[in-house]
Amino acid sequence: MATGKVVVEKVGGRSTATSCFSKYPLKFLLPSKAAPAGTDVVWIYSITYGGGIVSGDSISCEFTIGDGCTAVITTQSSTKVYKAIGSKCSEQILEARIGSEALLVVIPDPVTCFSTARYYQKQIFRLLSDSNLVLVDWITSGRHANGEKWDFEFYKSINNVYLEDDHPLFLDTVLLEKRSIQSIAERMQDYQAIAMVILFGAKLKEIQKQVQENVKNMMSEQLQLSYSSRRHKSESSSRNRFMKPEFIASCSTFGPGGKGVVVRIASDSTESVYNFLRQQLAELEPVLGQAPYA
Repeated sequence: MATGKVVVEKVGGRSTATSCFSKYPLKFLLPSKAAPAGTDVVWIYSITYGGGIVSGDSISCEFTIGDGCTAVITTQSSTKVYKAIGSKCSEQILEARIGSEALLVVIPDPVTCFSTARYYQKQIFRLLSDSNLVLVDWITSGRHANGEKWDFEFYKSINNVYLEDDHPLFLDTVLLEKRSIQSIAERMQDYQAIAMVILFGAKLKEIQKQVQENVKNMMSEQLQLSYSSRRHKSESSSRNRFMKPEFIASCSTFGPGGKGVVVRIASDSTESVYNFLRQQLAELEPVLGQAPYA
C-alpha cells in the first residue's frame, strides 16, 4: 500500500487536490497560500517525520495530475538519509501520471546522505504526448560541518519517463557505491553536488530554448577563461596546475523532435546549484505563482 497519494483534478475550472492521503513516515502539506490569486496550481510539500529518512524506511508515493491541471511537488529542506543500521537500505518510490495538457513540476531540495547511509530512489513518470514535466533530481556530498564528504555506503537514483503506452522516453540511473579500490570521494574529486534537470513538453518550449542558450554561453565562457589562463603558463606548469571548473553543466535533447531537454550539473558547492536552478527556472513564476527555489 502506498505511503502517500494525491489526486489533482479540475473543479470549477481550477486545479484542485480532490484526494490527499499520507501516513508515517510521510506527510503532505497543501497550503492554500502557496498558490497566489490568479494562478491555477496546487503546491504539494512532501515532508518526512523527524526531518529525514531512517534506516530501513520504505516510502511509496502516487500522484495523478488530471487533464489541464498544474501541480508542484517540493520539500521544505533537504531530504536527509540517516546512518544505515547494518545492511538496511532506505528507499523512496514515486510514481506520477500526468494528463493531457497538464504540467507537473518536481523541484525538491537535494538528498543529503549521512555517513554509512544506504539509499535507493526510483521515480516513474507516465506522460501523454501533450503532457509537460519539470523534474529536478540532485544530491549533495553530505554533512560538511561534520566532516562528511561522499561518506555514505550506497546511493542509487532511477528516473524513468514513459510516453503513452509505456513507451520508454527517458531512462536514467545514477549509482554511487563505496568500493575497496576507490572511494566515492576520490571519484567525485572536489565536486560537492550533482544534479539533473528534465524539461519536457510544449508548454516549456521557450524555457528549454533559454536554458540551452544559457548553458552554452556559460560553459563557453568558462572554457575560454580556462584556455586563456593556461596559455600564459609553460606546458609543464599547466599540467601540474590545471584548474578544473568549479561548475560544469551540459545540455542535450531527447524524445520525438527533441521535445525534451536534460541538463546535467556538477558543482563544488550546493549554493551554486541553487543559484543555477533559480535563474534557469525563474520563467515558471507566472505559471506557479512563485519562483522555484525562491
